[in-house]
Amino acid sequence: MADVLDLETTQKRAAAIRQGLGDLVLSASDLGKSYHGGSRILDGVNLNIRQGEKVALIGSNGSGKSTLLKCLIGLHPISCGKVEIMGDAFTDTAPARVFHRIRRKAGFVFQNHCLVRRRSVLSNVVHGMLGQRGSWRGFSQTLAPQGWRDAAMEALADVNLASYADARADSLSGGQQQRVAIARALVRRPQFLIADEPAASLDPVSGHDVMALFATLCRDRGITLLYTTHDMDHARDFSDRTLALRRGRIFIDRPSAEITKRDLQETFDG
Repeated sequence: MADVLDLETTQKRAAAIRQGLGDLVLSASDLGKSYHGGSRILDGVNLNIRQGEKVALIGSNGSGKSTLLKCLIGLHPISCGKVEIMGDAFTDTAPARVFHRIRRKAGFVFQNHCLVRRRSVLSNVVHGMLGQRGSWRGFSQTLAPQGWRDAAMEALADVNLASYADARADSLSGGQQQRVAIARALVRRPQFLIADEPAASLDPVSGHDVMALFATLCRDRGITLLYTTHDMDHARDFSDRTLALRRGRIFIDRPSAEITKRDLQETFDG
């Protein structure tokens, strides 16, 4: 399976990170995003994330958190500035092939799962292989190569859902569906994961369980994680560092354990 890291490589990467050898995975310089009509949502964003870090991004509604995540991975075009992610750099004029390379190395978990509801759980995880050579075979588990199905079953086992492989996605609870979405993002053993409010649509208990599982899997595999959250407990408990976005700029960047009540007031009320 091209572009899929084997278990030995994953374990070596995780061990290197535990020894403090993580390299720079993502950097953004003066990143800006404007919508048609001149409305500017991101204004001079600068950030750096190293391999193996778990980073939380907080901010009030409308601050641009989701837009920033999508700009970093090329799902939304940027208006100015530069992004470099895992060796691939792009500006507002980058060719499509750059984003294709990035998406083969990075995963994205959406807030609302984005599963194909009438297909099986296993087929949904196999969809994570789309973008590989011959990717049309990833639309269904029955068409996918055996190696892809095996990888999908391993990913489902990682999120404790292997016994649900044949169930329809829409028969699962919200928390289970989000775990399927995580398995889909993990199936190619990506180096970097971006998650947009991965627990926002869940009840508090399910949300905490999903975040704990997510953080543990990323730690054990040496995966770099950037996620947005409106829950400061999720930021403190499951990230090493917290960034706060306000008025289109990052104005707080410090260890999550050091975030104060005043920081939160300035973030959400400032």
